[in-house]
Amino acid sequence: MSNTGLILWLTGLSGSGKTTIAKGVEAELKARYCLVELLDGDAIRTNLSKGLGYSRSDRDTNIRRIGFVANLLSRNEVVAIVAAISPYRSAREEVRQMTDKFIEVYVNAPLEICEERDDKGLYAMARAGELRAFTGIDDPYEEPTNPEIICQTSQETPQESIAKVIEYLEKLEYIPPKPQIEYSI
Repeated sequence: MSNTGLILWLTGLSGSGKTTIAKGVEAELKARYCLVELLDGDAIRTNLSKGLGYSRSDRDTNIRRIGFVANLLSRNEVVAIVAAISPYRSAREEVRQMTDKFIEVYVNAPLEICEERDDKGLYAMARAGELRAFTGIDDPYEEPTNPEIICQTSQETPQESIAKVIEYLEKLEYIPPKPQIEYSI
């Protein structure tokens, strides 16, 4: 098994399930004693990318910053899990080129499902014109062309999506097998 880190990059529309899957994978990896760090797009915007807007240039800068941090972590044997909309293929590909182990997870859910799940009301605000350059409404989301993993979150439970990611990482021997606890009486 490899002890080196990697970047697990979850991309998809707002409300697709990126953070839910990322948190589930994070918990499973911690249970396996992996070094893991979750970089959530919302937290990054608040702390690392404060002041950036939503132009294409600003979005690309945000993704480069997240990629830079994720790469630093992965070089230090940490599994860096990124949950960020990251709407543009070219920016995701740029991050992919930074590291040897980049796994793109397309968290795919139809726009109407994402809108139904939107507890913050962002889609409604975007449709009403109160929120400009919102990905999926008036700004494009470029679907990955060849992701390593696709989670169809309108058809899979969060647990099924998390298991799909874990199984992929196990298959490549990037993470240790689940610990087997034996009890003797």
